[in-house]
Order: sequence, then structure tokens, then C-alpha cells
Amino acid sequence: MLLKIHPDNPELRKVKKTVEVINKGGVIVYPTDSVYAFGCDIFDTQAIEKICRLKQLPLNHVHLTFICSDISQLARYSAHIETNVFKLIKEYTPGPITFIVKASNDTPRILKNKKKQIGIRIPDNNIAQAIINELGRPLLSSSLKTDDEEFPYYTDIDDIVDDWMKRVDLIIDGGTGSDEPSTVVDCTGEEITLIRKGLVEIDI
Repeated sequence: MLLKIHPDNPELRKVKKTVEVINKGGVIVYPTDSVYAFGCDIFDTQAIEKICRLKQLPLNHVHLTFICSDISQLARYSAHIETNVFKLIKEYTPGPITFIVKASNDTPRILKNKKKQIGIRIPDNNIAQAIINELGRPLLSSSLKTDDEEFPYYTDIDDIVDDWMKRVDLIIDGGTGSDEPSTVVDCTGEEITLIRKGLVEIDI
């Protein structure tokens, strides 16, 4: 199913339809404030495993991120957040930056790696935010990549439809996607470290 949603003013009817698909165990492709991504319910093991199969990687090798609506929701799935980390999150969110944090007890066990860490972020994207708010909990997310090493991320919705329409339950057309992923920082150690350079220039 292909659903075109207005990027500035997401139509509630279409957002509700998207959430209905997610609640039924579906895997969607949706726009973020960086690249297009797979999305599913954080508590649906079968949907999580489907994303891993689509990416042809075992669970512990797939970069999965909690997409949250705000800092309050982010904090629920994070263990104690140090003051310097909280200040960083407050300064750079919403925006295309992923924070690696220690997972809280509310995080589904299947999503905790051996170090009990998770990726978490708050996107600056109206469609993603509308979905999360209607869902009432974070969306599990993993970037959608092409097979092209030179151009690893999709920007054209027609290319996404051609390659993925028959393999996912819903594709959201939210306009042209970015060809650059989110910046990733590790906040689990004594010092915050840059893991991946992305859309955001960050001073740490």
C-alpha cells in the first residue's frame, strides 16, 4: 500500500491508517528528518524480525533506533541520563541526531544488545511525529538503504516503491528524502563520542 501524506500538515485520517497497520504487526517505510526508514512497533517481535530479514542481517547487526516524540518519552526508555547528556539532547533535538544510551527496564529485551544499549532520537519531521503521537509510544526504526555503494540511501519515492512495495505493508510518500543519515553519538561512557558524521554538526 502506498499512502501520500502531506509533509507539513499530515492528514489525521492517513496517520490513523498508518498506525492501524503498525498495530496489526505491519512494517512500514516512512520519512524521517534524514533518510527514509523502516518502522514498526517496538513491542512486536515478529515485525522486528521481519525488518532484520529485509535488511538481511541478524538482529545484533541491525542498527535499530527508538524514534520518540519528545524528551519525556525518550527518557522512559533510557536508563539514568547524566546532566551533560541531557543538555546535549535538549540542545540538538528535535533533529537528525541519534543518541546511544543505556536502555531502561521498559525497553523490550529483544532490543537490548549485549551492552544493554539502544539508539534513540527525536525527529524534526511532522509525519514521523504525527505517527508517534497517534501510536502513543516510540516507533522502532532502521534506515532504508540501497544496494548502491555510491548512493546508499533512497531520495526518490518512486525508487522506494519499485524496490519495496511488495515486501513491506505500507510505504508513506512524504516527499524527497535526504541522502545523508543522522549523526550518531555514544553517550554511554564517561565522555560523549562521535560514532558517525551525519546531517548535524555537533560540538562535543
